[in-house]
Amino acid sequence: MKTALTLVSLALIGQASAAGLTVWTHYNDAELTWLKAQAAAYTKASGNAVQIVNVPLDQIPDKFIQSAPKGQGPDVVVSLPQDRLGQLAAAGVIEPMDKYVTSKTDLDKTAVSAMTFQGKLFGLPMFAEAVAVVYNKKLLPGGVPSTWDGFIKAAQGVQGAGAGNFGFLVDLSNAYMNYGIFSAYGGYVFKNTGGTLNTKDVGLANAGSAKAAGALNDLRYKYNLVPEGVDGGVAKDAFVKGKLAMLLTGPWDMGDIKKSDISYGIANLPAPTGATGKWSPFVGVQGVMLNAYGKNKAAAAAFAKSLVSSAAQTAFNKAGGRIPVSLSARVALKADPVVAGFGNAIRVGTPMPNVPQMSAVWGPWSNAVAQSVQKAGPDYATILSGAVKEINSNIK
Repeated sequence: MKTALTLVSLALIGQASAAGLTVWTHYNDAELTWLKAQAAAYTKASGNAVQIVNVPLDQIPDKFIQSAPKGQGPDVVVSLPQDRLGQLAAAGVIEPMDKYVTSKTDLDKTAVSAMTFQGKLFGLPMFAEAVAVVYNKKLLPGGVPSTWDGFIKAAQGVQGAGAGNFGFLVDLSNAYMNYGIFSAYGGYVFKNTGGTLNTKDVGLANAGSAKAAGALNDLRYKYNLVPEGVDGGVAKDAFVKGKLAMLLTGPWDMGDIKKSDISYGIANLPAPTGATGKWSPFVGVQGVMLNAYGKNKAAAAAFAKSLVSSAAQTAFNKAGGRIPVSLSARVALKADPVVAGFGNAIRVGTPMPNVPQMSAVWGPWSNAVAQSVQKAGPDYATILSGAVKEINSNIK
């Protein structure tokens, strides 16, 4: 019934005023084929032609900002990451979509939040990603324990059993990968109040963040789980060779993991002992955005909404393996361990800040996290306070 109503609404838009839409996308291969199929279905239902133009991802934001005010450029962009949302919204080139979207109940709340800037919805989430624990069922038949103490014990058990196996690996110096630990202890990048980020309130040097840095340090120097020199590539290589029980990574590594023929499962990392909240990793989201200067906004919005429908999202996952933001699509794909596992991580995650000021955070924060795991028990408070001081001085 919902599909029928959608088709009727699309047809009515087409009958009222046939419109030609221009869509910019960076998709390639199977995902581009999927987008062309969605455009063809939309055209058939609405009568509105769709022209798809391929533009490299790194060129879209600047070209969009330059062309939109001149009445040029796309009607729709499919799709852009949320870290460009604040820049585009501040430039006034993307259209608030609240009046076009009457219901968000089928969309992942975390993903919707990522597409919200200063209380307004500026994009429809297309897909999302977050890190989770991918585990080897042969080395860890009981799965990932739900408590930190159990997790540490299980990892050490695998490592202590010999055969040169590792219990748990992650790039400890990678701030993005380990944000979930910071969040569990009450650390945050920018204070979020009702969907608005306060860039003058940086919480990466509070007491919780210092405890988080200590928890990362413990994984190396107290529990002897993560040796020095381990980065993401080294960790993944150990997993695909069957030498690692648990790997913290994202959907981007699943292609290589699937090729290894290892029987795997995916679970959330438990919150460390003493944490005040749950483990909540960064969630990255790409969304569909509309041109604020477009002349066919209603038609463009109808096309955008069709792309995040349950059926379209299910097909999109099958085309490129992306984790859908449609909750009903996740249900339809519940037999897929990648969708189910990373979907759970996304559900409990924290949207990566979508404001331009985030660019001032990565360098100082990453350096601080790296310093925090270079030796046993450094002065975490001093390291993190120095990073936040640098961040605040860099934010204009």
